[in-house]
Amino acid sequence: MQLHSDHLRTLAAVLDEGSFDAAARALSVTPSAVSQRIKALEQQLGRVLLVRSKPIRATASGELVMRLARQFDQLEHETLATLGVESGAQSPVTVPLAVNADSLGTWILPALAQLSRTEHVRFDLYREDQAHTVALLEAGTVMAAVTSAAEPVPGCTVRPLGAMQYRPMASPGFAASWFPQGVSLAALAEAPVVNFDRRDDLQHGYLAARFRRRGQGADAAAVPRPPSHFVPSSADFATAVELGLGWGMLPPLQVQQRVASGALVDLDPSGGVDIPLYWQQWRLASGLLSRVADAVEAAARAALLPA
Repeated sequence: MQLHSDHLRTLAAVLDEGSFDAAARALSVTPSAVSQRIKALEQQLGRVLLVRSKPIRATASGELVMRLARQFDQLEHETLATLGVESGAQSPVTVPLAVNADSLGTWILPALAQLSRTEHVRFDLYREDQAHTVALLEAGTVMAAVTSAAEPVPGCTVRPLGAMQYRPMASPGFAASWFPQGVSLAALAEAPVVNFDRRDDLQHGYLAARFRRRGQGADAAAVPRPPSHFVPSSADFATAVELGLGWGMLPPLQVQQRVASGALVDLDPSGGVDIPLYWQQWRLASGLLSRVADAVEAAARAALLPA
C-alpha cells in the first residue's frame, strides 16, 4: 500500500485549519477536491480518520496518519534544503510546538523569533499546561513540546531544560487584608486564590506542601480549597494577582519589575515550587528540528534555574 503525499498534506490541512473549506483555501484547491482526497485516503486505509465536528478533529487512526503527514512534510523540506533546490517561493515548513503559557510569556518566543529570521519555517504554537503537552505529542498534533514529563513519549527524545520557579505572590493590599498576622494555614484556607484554569494545580500543590510542612493535610482531602478565580492568560493572571483578585503562584522571571516596585510581594520567602521542564521531540532525522531544539535549550538555560 502506498499513501499519496497530496492526501497526507490534505489531511494535515483539514486538521490544522479546522474545516474542509478552510483547508481548500490553504491548499488553493476546491472544497470538493479536499473532500475527495480525504474520502480516498479513508477508503484506502479502511479507517475513518476525521470526526466531522466543528472544528474537525482526528480519530485515533487519524492521529497516527497525521503524525506521518507531519514527518513526511518535515523530511521533504530537509531533502530539498540539502539538495539546494529550495526557493523562497516554496511554502515554509510548518513546525507545530506545544508550550506552556508561562514559557510563552517569558523566555521561548525570542528564540523562535530569531530562528524564523534564518530558517524557512512557520511555527504553529499550541498553548497547554506543561503537565499535558505530551498528549499533543502522542496524538501527532505537535512535533515537539515543552513539558514537565521526564519520561520520553514513545518515538521521542527528551532534553532537560531547567526549572521554572514559582513563588506565592499577592498585592500588598491583599496581603495586609488577608494575612495581617502573617501567612498562616488558617488564613490560606480562606484567602481567595487565582488559578490559570481548572487543570492548574500549582496553587493547590503549594497549599498541600505547606500543610505537610506543618504536619497537617497528609490526607489530600484535608487540604483546603479556598475560593478560586480563573484567569486563563499568563499576562492577565499576573495582573489579576497585582490587582488583588487573589494570591497566586508566579514566576519571578515574569514579574521582576513588579516585585522591585512593590506592586507584588512574596508571601512565603522560605517556600515556593520549582517545576522541572523538558524538551521532547519526535525521533526524526531533521536538521531543522535539531536546530529548533538547540535554540530552545540555549534560551532555557539562560532563563531558567539549573535542573
